[in-house]
Amino acid sequence: MSVGTSSAPGAQDAGSPPAASRPPGDLADLGIDPDMLPDGLVVADEQGRVVCFNAAAERITAVRARDALGQLLEKALPLEDLEGRRWWQLTDPYGGLAIRVGQPERNLLLPGGREVLVSARYVRTRPTGPLRRLVVTLRDTEARRRTERSHAELIATVAHELRSPLTSVKGFTATLLAKWERFTDDQKRLMLETVDADADRVTRLIAELLDISRIDSGRLEVRRQPVDIGAAVGRHIQAYVAAGQPADRFLLRVQQPLPDLWADPDKIDQVLSNLLENAVRHGEGTVTIDVTATASPREGEDTGTSVTVSDEGPGIPEESMNRVFTRFWRGSKRGGTGLGLYIVKGIVEAHGGTITVGRAPGAGAEFRFTLPVSAPAYLA
Repeated sequence: MSVGTSSAPGAQDAGSPPAASRPPGDLADLGIDPDMLPDGLVVADEQGRVVCFNAAAERITAVRARDALGQLLEKALPLEDLEGRRWWQLTDPYGGLAIRVGQPERNLLLPGGREVLVSARYVRTRPTGPLRRLVVTLRDTEARRRTERSHAELIATVAHELRSPLTSVKGFTATLLAKWERFTDDQKRLMLETVDADADRVTRLIAELLDISRIDSGRLEVRRQPVDIGAAVGRHIQAYVAAGQPADRFLLRVQQPLPDLWADPDKIDQVLSNLLENAVRHGEGTVTIDVTATASPREGEDTGTSVTVSDEGPGIPEESMNRVFTRFWRGSKRGGTGLGLYIVKGIVEAHGGTITVGRAPGAGAEFRFTLPVSAPAYLA
């Protein structure tokens, strides 16, 4: 797509919008406002003067559009490569080879040493013809660096979490294979039970990684079925009691009547499992679960279902509240991958719901998620 303008560089008619927000040429024909683009956009005309400098470019470069418009590109956007060479003199888009179509994205430096990702497209009226427009896109490197750090942390966490159970599995299986006859049946059973538990741990970690991948890419599938949320919570409580937790540690309150809830039962179980495990492991006193009807978080629906899980422990520090649903948050106590609540938030939002964290009436932590009923159209 070519980009051009019919006005003189920097010109502006009375009553027309500012040049920074007026799409040049074909962008205007398509109804595209440059200021709505997430990346910086700078366009120079055939004389090398800036005719478009959008809001993102202002933010990234700290240069005002009104100061850049009409200026020569090399003055409005004085870029250098990582070796300190002036970029526009080095690439010479107007006087260089006419067969060039642009410059690939690369790291360049703004005045003051700030790094930006810059790519350029050379627009010509005909192949090898003179340059009609030079279209430059700018992206802040900080977002990419945050993503790279997040990926590095994820790899390091996964490597650490996998090493421990796999080392155990390898050790016990190697020992059993080498010295099978020396162990009693009880000793063999204990070793095999440990191997089985560690294999489950690896399986859970791999499932978490797959969930994160689907959440990050927006591909988390939700297979909706009728879900009795009160009964689902009851099953989790029974499992904890069977595992040795006292029955009086849990208080389940279900408001009746509840709206019919359509959700993915397996993923709702995953949400409940994470929230109850956090309350049991990190909280103290009674774990209270309230299931109530509430306003739907989705527009066009009147009712939803809300589940609140609270405990009577020390709670979550106020300064940590905004990090609870991020990757690798573990609070004051170590243990686990720190991915559970990140996945919980992704599952709830995939259902069109919301989740919040706060302080319970008993000073402990309180997690509350709300789901739209999401009944199929034929039941409406």
